Amino acid sequence: AVVENGQVVVRPINYLAMSYDHRIIDGREAVLGLVAMKEALEDPSRLLFNI
Repeated sequence: AVVENGQVVVRPINYLAMSYDHRIIDGREAVLGLVAMKEALEDPSRLLFNI
């Protein structure tokens, strides 16, 4: 369940996780990559129009 407009509503939710080697990738860059992947999955048209 999530909150939308002050109401608790049932929505399907997917969890996204990423594994990386801290010796090569800093945590900040890993999080930025995960956020970019999340945004692309939420709105695939952004990939087509390169927004």
